[in-house]
Amino acid sequence: MCTTCGCADASTARLTDLTTGQTFDLHEEAHAHPHDHPHDHPHDHGHDHRHDHDHSHDHSHPHPHDHSHPASQRTTVLEEAVLAKNDRLAERNRGWFSASRVLALNLVSSPGSGKTTLLERTIRDLQSDLPIHVIEGDQETTHDAERIRRTGCRVVQINTGAGCHLEADMVARGVERLAPPPHSIVMIENVGNLVCPALFDLGEQAKVAILSVTEGEDKPLKYPHMFRAAQVMLLNKIDLLPHLTFDVARCLEYAREVNPQITVFQVSAQTGEGLPRWYEWLRTQLRTLGERPAC
Repeated sequence: MCTTCGCADASTARLTDLTTGQTFDLHEEAHAHPHDHPHDHPHDHGHDHRHDHDHSHDHSHPHPHDHSHPASQRTTVLEEAVLAKNDRLAERNRGWFSASRVLALNLVSSPGSGKTTLLERTIRDLQSDLPIHVIEGDQETTHDAERIRRTGCRVVQINTGAGCHLEADMVARGVERLAPPPHSIVMIENVGNLVCPALFDLGEQAKVAILSVTEGEDKPLKYPHMFRAAQVMLLNKIDLLPHLTFDVARCLEYAREVNPQITVFQVSAQTGEGLPRWYEWLRTQLRTLGERPAC
């Protein structure tokens, strides 16, 4: 997975379909679907792997000819390869979402921001007129996916093991299980983390960053890559403001300093305050997607 933070590889990831109870090893699934995993090299196995040493290079010279590269250089090359492969798969996701008229949103936040509660409230309030499907990302457990399932929403859980973010291929597997219909919304609740999810494009139409007033108002400055990548920021738990010293104006100033174009909604998942504007934004985005030419 992530060479920047050193989290584990994708072999530990698994998907659980909450409707059927089936669990799939995403590493095995990846090898079962080779068309979803283009290789960067041509895979020409016709040559002799023993590498014929009759060529003119004389390796009898005394110096060792160490071709090793510094660890930092190898890490950079590996990171670029991982991100490049992910970006290719993300573009494939994006093309599918666009052609299918499906609005895909990548919900990102720190742990404890109220992301799942906000998602539950959104689904319950909109389920009569906006079909929503959910890909739930966590390192372990299906607790949050179970909460989403109780709303009546179709949901799959992706557990990343030691991984700290979802990747484009994982989302493709989740969408394959969900099979969302045209003119619907796929909410991708990413692993709670404001660092690595900023690097990994999932093919979504927009990233939505959730920041709660129980966190520091300087979060946008501390994690600028995430807030710069986000099109929307939901400032959640505003019902708690009377009990806190959180400076809303300063938080919004910081967010717009990092990303002048960011759209901000101040909301409370508990009381419903501010949610109608968020819901109208969702309706507008889905309507606009339906009006665009398909890719």
